[in-house]
Amino acid sequence: MPNILKPLIKITLITALAGIFFSGCAAVHSAKLASQCRSGLATANAELEQAKLDGFSSRLAWTKAATLLTAAKIQQQFDKFPNCINKVARARYYIKRSQEKD
Repeated sequence: MPNILKPLIKITLITALAGIFFSGCAAVHSAKLASQCRSGLATANAELEQAKLDGFSSRLAWTKAATLLTAAKIQQQFDKFPNCINKVARARYYIKRSQEKD
């Protein structure tokens, strides 16, 4: 019986160590995404405010950008950082579109 337990204990320890290692890698990746989301939101909100001050040629594009930034903030609060980053990028596109002169 003891001969059966030794390999089982080894497998359990290896699996546990692998889990700890991979969760550590995920935490580093998640921290980078969180930072990218946070800085993107700050930049985009500043650009949106500047577009508001400068006046905008497309109210629809400005409104889409504002809506996307609100949604990105919600994604950030739920730790959905890839979704946040995507929405920030789309919002910045609409902010630029709101400034274009026809």
